[in-house]
Amino acid sequence: MTEEQRPDPNEKLVKVFDSEQESEAMVVKGLLDSVGIDNDLKSASLLQDAFPGMGGMIILVREEDEQKALNLIAESQQEVSATEQDDDETQA
Repeated sequence: MTEEQRPDPNEKLVKVFDSEQESEAMVVKGLLDSVGIDNDLKSASLLQDAFPGMGGMIILVREEDEQKALNLIAESQQEVSATEQDDDETQA
């Protein structure tokens, strides 16, 4: 069993994703894990000092991985939107 790769808490971490739904955050975490981007999934309620007003779950990555992670998340969300649109057209 391999140990989960998480960023060193002493490094500068940035938020790349947040969601009210834990299941959605888990999917994004799996996506980042699959390409080797170390990330940390946290409950936003535990991080109110750093991210006030946030609820649900947030994903943090190293600052140098931020752009790669954001691009990957954006591509994934576009694919989901395209799939949902295809499903809507099929049902119409």
